[in-house]
Amino acid sequence: MIDLSILRNKDTRQLVMESESNRFRGTKTAEKVVDMIEERIKIRYVMEQLNKEMNSLTKEGMKYFKVTKDKGSPEDNGKKQELLDRIAEIKEKKSKCVVELNTKEEETDNIAREIGNILDKSVCIDDNEDNNPIIVQTEKRTKEFWPKQLLSYDLVLDRLGVVDTERGTRISGHRGYFLKGAGVILTQSLIRYALDFLRKSDYTLIQTPFMMRKESMKRTAQLSDFDEQLYKVEGGNDLYLIATSEQPLSALHEGEWIKETELPIRYGGYSTCFRKEAGAHGKDNRGIFRVHQFEKIEQFLITAPEESEAEFKKMVDRSKAFYDSLGLSYRVVSIVSGALNNAAAIKYDLEALFPASDRYRELVSCSNCTDYQSRDLNVRYRPTESNEEKQFVHMLNGTLCAVQRTLCCLVENYQTEGGIMVPEVLVPYVGETFIPFIRE
Repeated sequence: MIDLSILRNKDTRQLVMESESNRFRGTKTAEKVVDMIEERIKIRYVMEQLNKEMNSLTKEGMKYFKVTKDKGSPEDNGKKQELLDRIAEIKEKKSKCVVELNTKEEETDNIAREIGNILDKSVCIDDNEDNNPIIVQTEKRTKEFWPKQLLSYDLVLDRLGVVDTERGTRISGHRGYFLKGAGVILTQSLIRYALDFLRKSDYTLIQTPFMMRKESMKRTAQLSDFDEQLYKVEGGNDLYLIATSEQPLSALHEGEWIKETELPIRYGGYSTCFRKEAGAHGKDNRGIFRVHQFEKIEQFLITAPEESEAEFKKMVDRSKAFYDSLGLSYRVVSIVSGALNNAAAIKYDLEALFPASDRYRELVSCSNCTDYQSRDLNVRYRPTESNEEKQFVHMLNGTLCAVQRTLCCLVENYQTEGGIMVPEVLVPYVGETFIPFIRE
């Protein structure tokens, strides 16, 4: 959630209005939140006036309850009861104001969560992802062992006999699949290699829960995700299956204070992820590139505000180094403003080349969410050697390896006439240098 004080201040609220306009969504939501903030201010003002009157009446009423040796209790001529009645009336009004204020604050926060993070100045203002600026692009690597006619990844997987989508769909529904034989070995090898890759970069490895409570989920997932991405667990527990380990990792320190000396915190998250993909009907129906259940290794960083920009670049560089080590061709693009999710102030995608179609496809997304998530999750720190106030940390997330997608890319890039070569860095995990086709 954005900092509501920016909207409360007339001198700074234009930052939010411009950012929302640049996201191509209009300013109606932000304007509504401004109105609700004004209503909250009015309620607080009424409460302040009631408190002042209560203090005055209490002070005045003290003389009717105070007994002195010389004068005893003063005669009140009904004044004492009048004061008591008025005090009771004020207490009732205050109670109603508290309820009204709490309701209004909850309503304001819920609507404010629909406002996007303030865009980074470097983000390209556009509403068409075809115009994503290319930040870096590697040479298109060719392999000497490629066959004369390259096959698409789904056909390679089929010839290897490692994926069964027909039975998977019959048993678990659309986009269901079984991994078999070498498919299991390859995915587990990718997972192990990715975890080792992050461990060697001083990441703390962490396996997350598969489910989250709604109260925590709503502070890290945007409203549209509840309809388009998240599976709700039936049974009255108000639990949701995670769509990415970013969600539980962002909530890991919810409500906590972090020492500045502990920053930056770098987590290597490992989880199975579940996505409805409701907005992807008809897309990528072949193979296992886009599925409802998949494994992912995630980079998740918690930093001081002044360090997040540099840490974002390092995070992107780690993803690049990972795919360089796998021998894949790729490009890194900056996502245009109109395609950014609410939390991201800036997002880079790494798109790897699928040579059979000569097409770049997303394998990695890296985002700097600044204090957007930490504010709602109330994760803060205090600078150790300064007089600065306690601040919200910055949170960043980035895919290292979306396992099923990376597997698709690897088999297409490492195919031969008779099977696939195993990437050199995976050989120690797979135990083989070559996996043969078992089907024509």
